[in-house]
Amino acid sequence: MGRGTSGGRTLCRMSEEPRNARRNSSRERHVGTQIRRDVMQLILDRRLPPGAPLPTEAELMESLGVSRNSVREALKALQALDIVEIRHGYGTYVGQASLTPLVDGLTFRTLAQVEDDHAALAEILQVREVLEEGLIRRVAGGLTEDRLARLDAIVGRMEESAEAGEPFPDLDRAFHETLYEALGNALVPQLLAAFWHVFHRVAKVRGWTRDPAPAITARRHRAILTALRERDVEGAQEAMADHFRGIEARSGQETLGVK
Repeated sequence: MGRGTSGGRTLCRMSEEPRNARRNSSRERHVGTQIRRDVMQLILDRRLPPGAPLPTEAELMESLGVSRNSVREALKALQALDIVEIRHGYGTYVGQASLTPLVDGLTFRTLAQVEDDHAALAEILQVREVLEEGLIRRVAGGLTEDRLARLDAIVGRMEESAEAGEPFPDLDRAFHETLYEALGNALVPQLLAAFWHVFHRVAKVRGWTRDPAPAITARRHRAILTALRERDVEGAQEAMADHFRGIEARSGQETLGVK
């Protein structure tokens, strides 16, 4: 009887251990999340700009009432989000809060869909298409002659490259960035660059390095510019849609056109 009771207690303890471990793990995650939020709130409350020094680990431990290890883990997590920058031997500073974590996440998400990464890439292109079709309506009617001249110079270089049969991804990117600079919205070029980087990273990993139709790409950019010069908002939007339909059509092929 005693042996049976002892064995039962042993089994009970064994079943409780994983449960306790799960509770402790959940509690640690909650604490870590709260510390990260507290550090972010500190940055906001003190209106600290990128590059500004943060309080030392000891100061954060005291103000937040947590251990040194908890502070370090929280700061490492925030560094992965580019919210803080840890400079070993110097301290911790406010980060740039860039979209690098977004780029890394979207790239991984696309490549992780091994069986159909073309479909995952098409989703990213669709988001960018919706974004740009909306943005071009905002700029189409108000571009200055100087900006139109800059866009014309970029398209001209595209056409020269196309005649030589050379792809021109950097010129493509420059065209879109120059087009939306007029908005004066700092987030727009960052978002466009994020999608651009994801596309290129995936293309490089998958070996999609050859653009089969640079002449068509140049012609589609010329069509966008022509509509912009004519202050044709609907025409500019349709020309941009045609451009993206071309990218999407080639993204399903082995020789993916890189944009």
